[in-house]
Amino acid sequence: MAAPVQLAAIDAGSNAIRLVIARATSPEHIQVLDNERAAVRLGHNAFTRRLLDDDTIARAARTFKQFRDRMDSYQVGAYRAVATAAARESRNYRKLMDRIRRKSGLELEVIGNEEEARLVCSAVKWALNDRLQPRLIFDLGGGSLELNFFQRGVLEHRMGLPLGTIRLMETYSIHGAIDEDDANRLRHHVLAVLRSALPSPPKLSRAIAVACGGNAEALVRIAAGPMIERIPSINVRLLKDQTWRMMALDIPGRMRTFRVREDRAEVIGIAAIIITTLARWLDLRAMLVPGVGVREGILLDLVAQQYSGGIVSDEERGRAAEIRQGALWFASRLNYNQHHAEQVARLALSLFDQLRPIHEMGSELRLLLEVAAVLHDIGHFVNRKNHNRHGEYLIRNGEVPGLRGWRCEMVAALVRYHNSKSEPALEHSSYAALDSERRRQCRLLTSLLRIAEKLESEHEQKVTGVDVQIVGHKAIFMIRAADGTRLDIAGLERKAELFEREFHLNVEFRRVQKKEKEVA
Repeated sequence: MAAPVQLAAIDAGSNAIRLVIARATSPEHIQVLDNERAAVRLGHNAFTRRLLDDDTIARAARTFKQFRDRMDSYQVGAYRAVATAAARESRNYRKLMDRIRRKSGLELEVIGNEEEARLVCSAVKWALNDRLQPRLIFDLGGGSLELNFFQRGVLEHRMGLPLGTIRLMETYSIHGAIDEDDANRLRHHVLAVLRSALPSPPKLSRAIAVACGGNAEALVRIAAGPMIERIPSINVRLLKDQTWRMMALDIPGRMRTFRVREDRAEVIGIAAIIITTLARWLDLRAMLVPGVGVREGILLDLVAQQYSGGIVSDEERGRAAEIRQGALWFASRLNYNQHHAEQVARLALSLFDQLRPIHEMGSELRLLLEVAAVLHDIGHFVNRKNHNRHGEYLIRNGEVPGLRGWRCEMVAALVRYHNSKSEPALEHSSYAALDSERRRQCRLLTSLLRIAEKLESEHEQKVTGVDVQIVGHKAIFMIRAADGTRLDIAGLERKAELFEREFHLNVEFRRVQKKEKEVA
């Protein structure tokens, strides 16, 4: 059992950047130690101009530096920082990530809408604690409205719609009081998007619906319904009445009347219009507001990692850093393609993290997958032909700093098998050196590395992300890529044959169409 550890989650949303620090003493016990919120609106210009301006980036970097100082004061042992719709829709999101890294040393990850929805739903299920089974979980943010429909606890359908509060506020240039004409324009817009996405909407008048996000948490105080299993709820009829009050007030008036911050007062009227329109479309009478979201989902993932053999101690963290730096040094000596290797590593780790509930491997094997992704093409230094075998030889005999014993053999085997030119076999020295459990893990990791490498086969870093959705006995890979990117779906399916055997799942690769990218 891992020792108690401090964990941190950062959610860089479209309206604000939030930090939560918690202490986990067991997989079941998580105690929140601190909460911070900074009103940095990443969504400003992100949805209308597809750009983050320099001032916004600078303020975000300063916020992350402040959060890092707070994390250090609590001696945080593990963290994850994610950005959602505003960052993933901005063309210059890498500038934001680089500035944050330089200013704070923290790594910001831009996640897809599938991963965002997974984190939110995970947090909701944890908060409800099997007491209730929602038919709908939705999350209204600054950039999007994420809808997750369930049937008896199993995800049935998931969609992201371009109905965020900041997106609509800036698209329609609405500031302050909302007159009747603007309100009707907003409602008609929301209804048009809902009709397109849900032409035959389910009627959920008797179902349990859950609302997430800062807007829902503010509105539940304004239009409170009864507590259900000690969870607050929004009374939809009361919310409709309060929406008219919100629309008539300017921003200072909303701040005084409803006791909300300025940045929330700016968007709360639009949020009320979106939610009441959604409630009308789905015939919702009430919705629970458990007060959880992306940050709590991250914390649950971090706790799962820590209590399944994750890296906790300073000694283990130091050893991991040594191995990572040693791999980068070794690769640089052999003239590796840095951008290609980093992209393969990013995609492979994203697949590893999303599939963790199935493969149940911990942080040490995640690190070895990252190292193998960095080193997978170093065999080109010897000869392009059979570079997978040359790479295996260089790793086993080249003394990569910090990489010893079975870990070295694991990385060597992953490099040998990364391009499907060889299949795992006991006649190969690196694979034969592993025990039976490590060989199973090697096959699982190889299957992820092959898919990641194929997604980056053009060496142009045009795949912006891949989200994995498990539906029954199928794994659906939703691929997000820049316009004009050619995706070899047939080639991906061939590369995924090992994945199908080891994960016991059928695979399907889909490209996220332009319309879907816009709703992310």
